[in-house]
Amino acid sequence: MPKLKTHSGAAKRFKKTGTGKVKRGHAFQRHILTSKDTKRKRQADMAGMVDKADQPKVKRMIPY
Repeated sequence: MPKLKTHSGAAKRFKKTGTGKVKRGHAFQRHILTSKDTKRKRQADMAGMVDKADQPKVKRMIPY
């Protein structure tokens, strides 16, 4: 069976954890940060997990 190709766009945005879950970043952190409060910026800076419903689709895009 041939090897699966990794989706390069997904590889830049998601990482697999040791337990097989998928980690992601948050949006709204690039510019116009002066109008956002500190708590919102701090929480967006932390990594989040991909929702359980979306994990199979993301895992197909990053098989390795």
